[in-house]
Amino acid sequence: MAGLANSGSNPDVDLLYDINGLAKDAPPWFDRIMEFVGEYGLLFAMVLLVVWCWWTVRRRGGEDAAPSVAALVWAPLAAGVAVLVNVPIRGFVERPRPFNDHQGLEVLVDGKTDYSFVSDHATITMALAVGLFVANRKFGLVGLGIALLEGFCRVYMGVHYPTDVVGGLALGTAVALLLSPLAMALLTPVMRAIERSPRAGWLITARGRHHTEEGRVAAGARNGAPGGPEERDLAA
Repeated sequence: MAGLANSGSNPDVDLLYDINGLAKDAPPWFDRIMEFVGEYGLLFAMVLLVVWCWWTVRRRGGEDAAPSVAALVWAPLAAGVAVLVNVPIRGFVERPRPFNDHQGLEVLVDGKTDYSFVSDHATITMALAVGLFVANRKFGLVGLGIALLEGFCRVYMGVHYPTDVVGGLALGTAVALLLSPLAMALLTPVMRAIERSPRAGWLITARGRHHTEEGRVAAGARNGAPGGPEERDLAA
């Protein structure tokens, strides 16, 4: 398995050279930007996106606030589980980094001594993106775009083969989706309990919105109207 994609005639290697060749043609300042973006920037952007989605969910409130926050809590947990699953996969495949087997690559990050398959960065960003999509489709689509861009950056930087990225995207998706029903079943009751807490309830629903929703439901019950909260965007 260690010799995977070592042949120069392999389409995986050809695509590696094509994408990484862009780094050779780019000015040094642009490569430095890509190095930061691919190593840290996009991961930070995903974290900010999760926080933004949480802030939006809690401000909107409603019955589906707790399940939505549960999905957002699951997103980083899914990323962590996916990285743990990747540990034995890397040990089994034992694929060297592309710059160890192929000459002429423009490597933007030094010090990469671990195995290449699968990409942790691609795995983490895709798991976060899928978790976001479960909570909110609009935020999830933005997250999916960031995950794909992360995969491109890893190949551009010369530290991963394209199939490393594809494997990472698939692993992050599989873990986040397959374990989502169990995670939601466990996390949603916890989030509902937090929502009812006088001290921690603001983590799930903004207090002003919470009281407004309660008043609207009570008024609707008195008048015989539905009075329920607005439709949510939870993509369970």
